[in-house]
Amino acid sequence: MGKIGLIIRREYLTRVKKKSFIIMTILGPLLIAAIGIVPVWLAKSNETIRKIQVLDETGISEGQLQSNSNIIFTYLNSSLDEAKENLKTSDTYALVYIPAGQDDNLLVTQRNIKLFSREQVSLNVKVYIENQIEKQIERALLKSQGVDKELVASIEKSVNVNMKTIPLDESPAKDASYDVELSTTIGAIGGMLIYFFIFLFGAQVMRGVIEEKTNRIVEVIISSVKPFQLMMGKIIGIALVGLTQFLLWVIFTAAIYSTFMNTVVKEKYSADKIEMLMQNSPDGTAVEDIDEIIENQQLFERVNSINWALLIPAFIFYFLGGYLLYGSLFAAIGSAVDNDADTQQFVLPITVPLIFSFVMAQTVLNDPTGTVARWLSFIPFTSPIIMMVRLPFQVEVWELVVSMLSLIAGFILTTWLAGKIYRTGILMYGKKVSWKELAKWLRYK
Repeated sequence: MGKIGLIIRREYLTRVKKKSFIIMTILGPLLIAAIGIVPVWLAKSNETIRKIQVLDETGISEGQLQSNSNIIFTYLNSSLDEAKENLKTSDTYALVYIPAGQDDNLLVTQRNIKLFSREQVSLNVKVYIENQIEKQIERALLKSQGVDKELVASIEKSVNVNMKTIPLDESPAKDASYDVELSTTIGAIGGMLIYFFIFLFGAQVMRGVIEEKTNRIVEVIISSVKPFQLMMGKIIGIALVGLTQFLLWVIFTAAIYSTFMNTVVKEKYSADKIEMLMQNSPDGTAVEDIDEIIENQQLFERVNSINWALLIPAFIFYFLGGYLLYGSLFAAIGSAVDNDADTQQFVLPITVPLIFSFVMAQTVLNDPTGTVARWLSFIPFTSPIIMMVRLPFQVEVWELVVSMLSLIAGFILTTWLAGKIYRTGILMYGKKVSWKELAKWLRYK
């Protein structure tokens, strides 16, 4: 154990002191945080007020197109030519022209509505204007049929189906709602990270073994330690490097997000902001802004309700278990070949289960409690990804225990098989190894 510890220490310190490790440890959280923060920041910094003039010859809008924090509607009572000339010289962003039809048929009129602008109109602005006009046409058509438009408007605002998904449990304490959409997102991200981490650090093990074998350094090391000790020390050492980087990423990313939430998001979506919008908009034109704020507040609450105390330790376990299982096989491949070019025929077959589980993740997300999902989470070669995809959906405890035990058993088996290949291949030079040759090495005593 002492010799394995020395090898682990060597592998760990050698890699954590590299500039590439330090740079990626710093850049990783920044890139992860940027994915969520930059779009919000850009959207906030790009909140340009767009003035939209409306020339409505039909009267269907009746001055009821709802403005928001970015789009403000004003109404004209002039000819189209005068409105176009005014658009050229004013700071108005665009002109909406709703022409009067000959037969006052709104279904015909809607096809003739035009949007004039000095520059290319953004998609968001166009879609928002279209939605507002559609609402007014719908109300006008309902009114023509004798339906009260105010009643329709109140119904539209009040109807908003948002079902809570609640697992049936005998214990009231556990009878809590969970979010299907958020669980799906977290499961997909967790499975994807496991997939890339196993490939990344598994490949590092393989390249490290090939490099030491090519440089003949391994001959000196083998004179002091057993091949199996060398293999285990290298695998565990690199696993600790990956675990260190992951934990630092979690800490740094959480710190960045926490700072951002406290300084920007909470201020934007605070209760004071909602009250201010209500006071400054008694006519209800800021209802959509308030709805957006409330939705984002609910999103933050849903994120905080996730059982991170289970997900993060489980992620660490499945990352380490999956990496140790595949890392031992990568180490065996590295010991059997002399260069990277010779690894292709061996890498694909052993990584097929990993690739298969990544592909099947979408199927599992659609049915996380199904038979396929359950069995794939029990198989050691697919469980690291599949179980991480399923965990946000509140997996049964016994399934989690069986999955973990099978992964441990799988790691022990692959390590034993890889050790047999490693002890022979690490000192084998100048020979093209085949699968048949590897099978012979497994039978050596």
